[in-house]
Amino acid sequence: MGHPGHRFAGRAATAAALATALGLGAVPATALGLGAVPATAAAGADHGGWHQDGLSLNAADNKKVDAFVARARRAERSISPQVRAAARISHAELVGFDHRLKSPDSLKRKVATAMRQTPGRTVDASLGTINDAVRFTLQWPDAKYSQGVTTASALLSAWGNDSTRWSNTWDRTDGYKAINSAWRAPRSHQRFEVQFHTPQSKAAQLETHKLYEEQRLPGTPPEKVHELQQKQNAIFAAVPVPPGAERLTAPSRRFSPDPARRLPDPSPSQNPSSNPNPSLDPVNSH
Repeated sequence: MGHPGHRFAGRAATAAALATALGLGAVPATALGLGAVPATAAAGADHGGWHQDGLSLNAADNKKVDAFVARARRAERSISPQVRAAARISHAELVGFDHRLKSPDSLKRKVATAMRQTPGRTVDASLGTINDAVRFTLQWPDAKYSQGVTTASALLSAWGNDSTRWSNTWDRTDGYKAINSAWRAPRSHQRFEVQFHTPQSKAAQLETHKLYEEQRLPGTPPEKVHELQQKQNAIFAAVPVPPGAERLTAPSRRFSPDPARRLPDPSPSQNPSSNPNPSLDPVNSH
């Protein structure tokens, strides 16, 4: 028995000849009841790879990123209750919580871009630099920002999360303004990102997002990259710096012992809306 692909090709050729003879011109195979071309054939038999925006991953690398995504989703279940508790205790607004998991396509673009920019770089090395597969944003008004960041970051440290990165850009004259921090969870060892914003800095980030996305595309010409950066600089230049924000640093490995002992470790089994320390509840404090 012949290969199904050969049979399809023969039937398609016969159909084309018949259409020509009848003066019908090109007729889709589906209109003649021959079925659609298999997706793998139409895509060049990709066999599990990934392609988007001129970037690509082979099947093996794509599989590794999918596994990375799955691990991040599992770890998020124990990380989110801690971040929600830290936000509540520090009187923060937890912004964009529904988007706390980076999409698989976004992660794949990030990995593929890194591998293109550094020839010979492996997918494992690229995944090893990603901090924001799980990410959160905490936001305070200017007057409460510095104390809020200090409290929230100290709590995350007290609950055993290692501070692995602390980027404070409030003292910059150009570009992005906020604090981006990265952490490693104690049980899963999953890295996650927490951004500390004011309403104005978060609004600027949202306004410049499309400019940033265009800027980092591999095909964006250097002169366009410079133009896009200048536009972002102008937007962030209008963001006020909260009092003391430029001096904020990462917390020490542990919070002061007494408060840490009084604060239970939030877990998924607890009600996420409950407050481990009622004396610091925003409602009870007024």
